[in-house]
Formats: sequence, structure tokens, C-alpha cells
Amino acid sequence: MLTLASRPRRNRQSAAIRAMHAETWLAPRHFILPLFVHAGQGCEPIASMPGCERLDLDGLEREVQGAIADGIGSVVLFPAVEEALKNATGDECYNPSGIVHVAIRRLKARWPDLVVITDVALDPYNSDGHDGIVASDGRILNDETVAVLCKQAVSHARAGADIVSPSDMMDGRVGAIRAALDAEGFTGVSILAYTVKYASAFYGPFRDALASAPKFGDKKTYQMDPANRREARREVAADVSEGADMIMVKPAGPYLDVIAAVRAATDLPVAAYQVSGEYAMLKAAAQNGWLDEKKAVLESLMGIRRAGADVILTYYARQAARWLAQ
Repeated sequence: MLTLASRPRRNRQSAAIRAMHAETWLAPRHFILPLFVHAGQGCEPIASMPGCERLDLDGLEREVQGAIADGIGSVVLFPAVEEALKNATGDECYNPSGIVHVAIRRLKARWPDLVVITDVALDPYNSDGHDGIVASDGRILNDETVAVLCKQAVSHARAGADIVSPSDMMDGRVGAIRAALDAEGFTGVSILAYTVKYASAFYGPFRDALASAPKFGDKKTYQMDPANRREARREVAADVSEGADMIMVKPAGPYLDVIAAVRAATDLPVAAYQVSGEYAMLKAAAQNGWLDEKKAVLESLMGIRRAGADVILTYYARQAARWLAQ
């Protein structure tokens, strides 16, 4: 028999002992549930995201009621906007009678303690499908876009949003939104900034869900290059200095090293978004019998937490919460 002073397996010999030494843990409180909402009647399945739907307002309330029962206290809203309401400057984004604003008011009236987060960006409302206003030569206009984003954020706050979440990646928008919110008296409304958002190939199903794909070109002049990690620290420093309350890395799974680097760079809470492409891959593999869905999903979420994420935006939020309760 070997004579060993150290036998790490002693700390793995039973479920109780493994639980005692677990360094990372998952609970429903760590999840934010993304929800798609539209102004029509009925709920529409999203083919590329099995199990997800574009929800009408009644369906949204049913889904949120179920999420709360599962122990999830935070949701983020994404609108599917009618083409007729889109224009080059995305003005529908700050319409107080718009679908997001109506949804916020309904949710907060029924569940005052529910944390309602809103997406602040122009792509669902922009007839060009970009996150910013497009110049005649195809450039995405930064400062002109930021001015509209401020109107959007303030309008969400007026409707009752707890947190606004700029996902556009325009320079300076966090500071401008903070100033606009404070000027209107919304000093208690938080900003969850999409600080480190990559120009990723994993967003396809999301764009299907909202019909928000760019009509031309790509988003590489404003979203980050997937080759870059050091650049993330620069984005973090900017958003922290401008008043962000939380920062986000998106996507999550392919960027665990970036999540870890961001975690080391700030004391602010860090969020990570397990995006639509990650969800779709796990769903497809499970439906084909290639993966055990429960085990694979919980492992992927644990990996995101282990990398340093305090909270995770995931379409698996409700399923994961139920699995954890078993």
C-alpha cells in the first residue's frame, strides 16, 4: 500500500463531505430570466429556441408567476416590435405606450418586489437592425445614439423599471444614462451595463426571436473582437468610472476566461449572459440524446459561476431552479 500524507480523495468520499467542501454553489437567486414580449395576441414558439416563446402580456404574467414560484425574483424584458413601428432613429423605444412600458407597469403592479430589468438598445426598434443610428455612409453614430438611449432609459424608469441595462456598446452611454436618470430624480434606478459584449456568432436564435438582425453589415465596429481579453479591462474601467452598478460579460460559456479577468478587475457585481446560441446547442444535443440535459446545463451554469459571475442571465433559469430543488 502507498504511504501518502495527502489523499485529496478523502474530501470526496461521500455526498455530505463533497457538499461541505464545495467552493461554488448554484441557487435560483443567481438566475435572471430573459423574456420575449410582443404586443399581439397569443404566444408564439421560437423554432430555434425550443421551450421559449414570444409572449403576449397575459402569457408574460403567467410565465413570471411560474418563475416566482420557482424561486426566481428577477426578469429582463426584450420586445419583438412590429416592423411598422420601426424607423431609422428607433423612436418607438421611448414611447410610454410601447410594449415594454406596458409590460413593466403590469408586472410591477402585480408583483412590486419583482426585479424588472429592461434592455436599453435600439436594435429591436431600428429599421436597420443595428444597436445605433446609422449614418448615410453606413457608420454607426455614437453620440447621437447615446442621446436616444438616455430617453429610452428614463422612459423605462418612469414606467417602473428597477434596473436599466444598456446593451448597445456605444462609448460613454453609461455615464450619460446615469446623468439622465439622476436629472429626472431616478437616483435609485440601477444600471446593469453590458460592459464586455462580444461580436459573437452565438446570438443567432435571439435575433430570430426578435427579428432584429442587422439589415446590412455586422456589429464589429461597436461590439468587441472575440480575440481580445485585455480590452475587457478598459471597458470595465470606463463603465465603473461612469457609474455602472453591475457589469456584464456576454456571451458566457465561450468567455469563461474573460469572466474571470473581469471578476479580478472590479469589486462590482458581475453578471454573465448564457446566450441563445448556448441554450440552443444544449437543447439540440439533449433532444438528440447526446447529452443528459439536466447534468450538462447545471454543469455549464456552475462553470459560469465558478469563473466569477455573481448572477447569470439564462433561458434555463426556471428549469435549472426546479432541478436544483429536486
